[in-house]
Amino acid sequence: MTDEKILRINELSKKAKTVGLTEEEKAEQKRLREEYVAGFRASLQRELDNTYIKHPDGSLEKIQKKGNKKS
Repeated sequence: MTDEKILRINELSKKAKTVGLTEEEKAEQKRLREEYVAGFRASLQRELDNTYIKHPDGSLEKIQKKGNKKS
């Protein structure tokens, strides 16, 4: 997500609180928010994919999604 899009999200948010948004602006705001959330989730997933638990014995274990635990 570019800085310009984040600024636009903030502009629309401020306008919504003061004078309100047109239907076109509401649709734009929704689309931008969905794009922002998708980017945030992708970033978080990449971070979690590279996260390990270090056990007291020094071994490393890659974290697993809940329900995907190995026995």
